[in-house]
Amino acid sequence: MSALIDAALSHARTVLSTLVLILLAGSVAYNAIPKEAEPDINIPVIYVNIHLEGISPEDAERLLVKPIEQEMRGIEGVKEMRSIAFQGGGNLVLEFDAGFDADLAMQDVRDKVDLAKAELPEDADEPTVHEINLSLFPVLVVTLSGDVPERTLLGLAQDLQDKIESIGSVLNVEIAGDREELVELVVDPLVLESYGLNARDIIEAVSNSNRLVAAGALVTPGKVVKSRELWAGSPAK
Repeated sequence: MSALIDAALSHARTVLSTLVLILLAGSVAYNAIPKEAEPDINIPVIYVNIHLEGISPEDAERLLVKPIEQEMRGIEGVKEMRSIAFQGGGNLVLEFDAGFDADLAMQDVRDKVDLAKAELPEDADEPTVHEINLSLFPVLVVTLSGDVPERTLLGLAQDLQDKIESIGSVLNVEIAGDREELVELVVDPLVLESYGLNARDIIEAVSNSNRLVAAGALVTPGKVVKSRELWAGSPAK
């Protein structure tokens, strides 16, 4: 080691020239190598969601998670499998070995889920299989806020969604943070009986007045109204 240090000190100009050459070569290589701001990285994780409204965590583990676990054990390349049962459903997370074939793994998992469907309760929702793909994550997030009613913000977000989706290079636009509007009807049984109605009549009336019907173009006296859908039960103007 001391001989190498002595040789470097005795040839200082050569050592410095070599260092400068290495730095220049590294700079050129850094600029020439292709780089991506959002590289497509295959994360070796696939997860399955199962949902059944009202089921307890204990029953979810026994009726939903266990049947799918039994089928998943036959998949090759699985490094670790974890499952979670909760109120209303459960999920399974499968971690594969590095260098796995994402398309083949997704197909294997879907095939095993299809086999396990026969053992799931009839009321259970369709199990869904998902992969973690960074390229599917949103690349642009637009936030709307202001001292206005929530319905106004939602209307602005929907208008903005339509305009952004019209851009050819945009694949998909989703709205997050909106709440589903609900209407609560409090019915007096005595008043309802006095009109000769029952609860089913009220439910049918509300359902019929809240139904979308394809319309197209409507011709009315004085003007033409163009619309893709109308509220059933609401008069056209």
